[in-house]
Amino acid sequence: MKRLMLFALVLFTLAACSASESAAAPITVENVRANMTLPSDTGSFWMLITNNSDTDDALMGAAVDGCGVIELHDMVMENDVMVMRMVEGGQIPIPAGQTVELKPGGLHVMCMQKAAPLELGTKVTIELEFANAGTMSVEGEVVAPAMGGMNNN
Repeated sequence: MKRLMLFALVLFTLAACSASESAAAPITVENVRANMTLPSDTGSFWMLITNNSDTDDALMGAAVDGCGVIELHDMVMENDVMVMRMVEGGQIPIPAGQTVELKPGGLHVMCMQKAAPLELGTKVTIELEFANAGTMSVEGEVVAPAMGGMNNN
């Protein structure tokens, strides 16, 4: 009887460990910031995207209410001038086991045909589309452009 109880306890422990490991989200998105306060027809979104899986993934696109067009952009140097352009291939790779930072002056989600500026502190829902992880809804806070860095709260 003791062996049976011990065996059942071991099975229960293994099942619990297995369940907690499989419950980890393949992609996590943190520190989402929305640069949407300026009186222009554009804005941008910054965030940290972590791929917790052992399979490469990619951010394929996004959707945000109030943005007519969303594109994935990068800032690059061309002839000693910083320019913004769509990312090559139309997607941002998120390698297995790595974190990719979308930030001012670098990779970002670009909002064009913005309906209206938003107030500081407003919450915005962003639907992110990943090649493998599918669609994920995240919430970001509207910040002033100078607050876009990942160290700001």
